[in-house]
Amino acid sequence: MTDTIQSAINYAHHHKEESIEGFIKLLGFPSVSADPAYKKDILACANWLVSELKRIGFDNCHTIDTDGHPVVYAEWLKAGADKPTVLVYDHYDVQPVDPLHLWKSEPFEAEVREGRLYARGATDNKAGVWGNLKVFEALLAANGTLPLNVKILIEGEEESGSPNMEPFVASNKELLKADIMVNCDGDFEPANPTLCYAGRGIISAEVKVTGPKADLHSGTFGGVVQNPLHVAGKIIGAFHDDQGRVRIPGYYDTVATIDDAERQRIHAGWQPERMQKDAGVPLTWGSTIAPDAERATVYPTLDINGMTGGYQGPGTKTIIPAEASFKVTMRLVPDQNPHEIAQAFKRYVESFATDTVKVTVDIGEEAWPFVMETEGQYVEAVQDALQSVINRRAQLTRAGGSIPILGMFNRLIGVPMVSFGYGEGDNIHSPNEYVVVDSFFQAIEAGIRLYHNLAKTTK
Repeated sequence: MTDTIQSAINYAHHHKEESIEGFIKLLGFPSVSADPAYKKDILACANWLVSELKRIGFDNCHTIDTDGHPVVYAEWLKAGADKPTVLVYDHYDVQPVDPLHLWKSEPFEAEVREGRLYARGATDNKAGVWGNLKVFEALLAANGTLPLNVKILIEGEEESGSPNMEPFVASNKELLKADIMVNCDGDFEPANPTLCYAGRGIISAEVKVTGPKADLHSGTFGGVVQNPLHVAGKIIGAFHDDQGRVRIPGYYDTVATIDDAERQRIHAGWQPERMQKDAGVPLTWGSTIAPDAERATVYPTLDINGMTGGYQGPGTKTIIPAEASFKVTMRLVPDQNPHEIAQAFKRYVESFATDTVKVTVDIGEEAWPFVMETEGQYVEAVQDALQSVINRRAQLTRAGGSIPILGMFNRLIGVPMVSFGYGEGDNIHSPNEYVVVDSFFQAIEAGIRLYHNLAKTTK
């Protein structure tokens, strides 16, 4: 066993240059799932990944159509019925790059600077995609086999909320059947490793406020025509009380309470200095509701992500705009039903309509919270891999963010899940996203050890 692990590790390290070249090719696809303008690029990226999986030695490599962007699927099931089957999850889509002027290099022309590889998706989540492919390539090239059965699922719309993945998961339960699922949409931090075991759900929505038939002269109609921007501001101002609690009726009614063990785990994994540094402002909003660590993980939120309406150019244009809009996301916690919360939000917002101003709500994604393993053989397989490479075990943490498909697997398939990330970096969802190159190859070594560890687990 040791010889096969070391031979794969040696292969990975001897082919670093080719790995980086391939990674740069993958990062060159502008696979932005939220923007329809990139539909062809999404498909091109998916097809390229299929070709890479075939080249590495996987079987049944193909894309699977959804009502949105395609899923990439591949499998290697030759380890035998006595070996466990792992389902490996990543996503190949990325966030939009705006604001473009803040990037120091082109977001889809990856550039290495001072040991960091800069590009959109470098950490989230193409590091996970490419890291896994390099792990399996090293194992197959060095040893001609994998230590366990592997199914690979690479999603194409995680960054837009996975709106079409639930019917895909529901109709492909047999295809996705496995003994363990490894979520690789996460970080690899050698100095301070963490292991995410839970995350919040999410609802996205867009609110439109429409008034007069066209923009009106604010001198002629000011004071006699209600301004849609004023109504939009009134709605936004009514979302929270002065303490930061969401005012939507029933919003907190089903929020699950946490026990002392969970509270201790959450606070042990909280990093106040890092959070404060990353935010650049005090973390005081909502401080009367609960401690920071709990507000960021086990309490629901509601945030405005963008606003439009009226004149946005230089100088002044004296108008009452015909319409205004804003985008919203809500992060949900266990026992909150996203469908029920979405409808409560819709009723609350539309109640602000008047005789002269129309208010409409378009609900986008509705994703459930997720919970993964916190102890047992699968968690220990991850911990042992980390211990072997970076000489540290990971601190279990609860995430404030969302990975919609994991909630789907909780409810529809019930497979045990653990996390393992490949990217140490920063600025995900922001300009100048990067991954640390040396750490990326450390993660590949840990990944090789992880899959050997999982091969020893009992079915």
